[in-house]
Amino acid sequence: MQAQSQWRSVSTGGMRGWEGVVSRRLACRQQCGFTIVELMITLAVAAILLAIAVPSFRNITLANRLNTAANGLVGAINAARMEAVKRNSSTQFCSNSTGANSSDTLGDACGVETGAVWVLSGGEASQVLAGPANLVQPLQLNGNAAALRFTAQGQAQQAGTSTPFGDQVADICTSQMSQDNHRIITMRAGSILATTTSSGACPSP
Repeated sequence: MQAQSQWRSVSTGGMRGWEGVVSRRLACRQQCGFTIVELMITLAVAAILLAIAVPSFRNITLANRLNTAANGLVGAINAARMEAVKRNSSTQFCSNSTGANSSDTLGDACGVETGAVWVLSGGEASQVLAGPANLVQPLQLNGNAAALRFTAQGQAQQAGTSTPFGDQVADICTSQMSQDNHRIITMRAGSILATTTSSGACPSP
């Protein structure tokens, strides 16, 4: 009798346990799901957020690329100055224009590689630095970059002249932004560099 009573107790407890599981699953089906209306509202909100976030993220990426390209050219200019002083020789920061680079030994070596740096050693030109690789579409030069010839004293002159350079060195822009889409590098007194941000049309490549 005692064994039968224990079996009935275990059996009854097991049944009650299964009933509890089933009832919880049924309750979850009724309360834990979501309706098609809720799903559509969630998707609409997600689409709105994406429509706002994607253009902003794209502008941030382009702005960072502009800054990186401008910093690359500034770094090349500083490298040309330091090499001229260190080697007690002439160096050139190259333009993308063969006419601006002049037709002497350094100018001919430059070709059209914007931002490359060449040094004159023993009457021959040797490359110190290649042009920055990040000046590619959708970034471009607005007009031509200046060709800067550095003396052994670290003074920058426009190639083919003998006066300290004081003008715009390069304008990097992109047509895929409408605001703050230019990075303009300028130099004063043949040595003082500055980079400014501006907005305006950027010619199509």
